[in-house]
Amino acid sequence: MVNILVSKRLVELIERNADELTHQWLDRVRKHPGTPTYHTYDKTELYNRAYSVYSQLGKWLSTDTTKEEIARIYTAMGRQRHAEGFKLSEVIEALVITRRVLWFKIQSEGLLNTALELNLALDLSNHIILFFDRATIYTAIGFES
Repeated sequence: MVNILVSKRLVELIERNADELTHQWLDRVRKHPGTPTYHTYDKTELYNRAYSVYSQLGKWLSTDTTKEEIARIYTAMGRQRHAEGFKLSEVIEALVITRRVLWFKIQSEGLLNTALELNLALDLSNHIILFFDRATIYTAIGFES
């Protein structure tokens, strides 16, 4: 029960700070040398895309969200980014930046003060990594199709 509560608390923290996280992501992706197409792409569209990930993190990490749903959404996203002229390496770098911004937020909040909280955060991190690994794989599949 504690595991669920702390994980839920961390997910709520992320969702509650979705706007801040999105702005941090936007700043990084628009300056990163590995994401040049993002530097000039419509800022509002980029914001909306990143915000939808951060604000719905609980949904993405939920056991109700199937691997097939992630595959469907991110395969379509990969096709869309290809059609928009992004390079696959840029799209993958943007996903990595999304995950890094997320983890930095968790670390900066000081919620990981005990061994139990750290262990639970690592469990949440594993779920986040699995989600982003799947998102990356299916984005590449969609991009290449």
